[in-house]
Amino acid sequence: MSLQTKIAESMKTAMKAKDTVALEALRAIKSELLLAQTSGVNAELTEADEVKMLQKMIKQRKNSADIFVEQGRQDLAEPELAQVAIIEQFLPTQLSEEEVETIVKHIINEGGFSGMQAMGQVMSLANAKMAGSVDGKTISTIVKKMLGA
Repeated sequence: MSLQTKIAESMKTAMKAKDTVALEALRAIKSELLLAQTSGVNAELTEADEVKMLQKMIKQRKNSADIFVEQGRQDLAEPELAQVAIIEQFLPTQLSEEEVETIVKHIINEGGFSGMQAMGQVMSLANAKMAGSVDGKTISTIVKKMLGA
């Protein structure tokens, strides 16, 4: 089932349940999909493009929520975090930190990488291998820890 079909089904469910937060998040996803499809660059989105788009939306909402919390506006941060939870439902299953560490360790051992100068190469391979399954910040933190040690 395509992402657009899943979104449409979820929108129907949210409308019936009168879930305004879910509906707002789903409409935002639908809007981003339509913008991407009509941009003229690539009319047909791949699954990888869809995952990148969803991850970008999640990152934006988390950043907004962080800013709201810093400003003492918890009332504005909560809807943003609720939307994050809804958008995450459409992402592939996320890897745990232990799984990411195992994959990064394998990449480092297989390529014979050592030292922080190899970080770019390791990050490139890790991002390609785990695209959509974990955010880049987590990968970066783990790679720094493993190459710095």
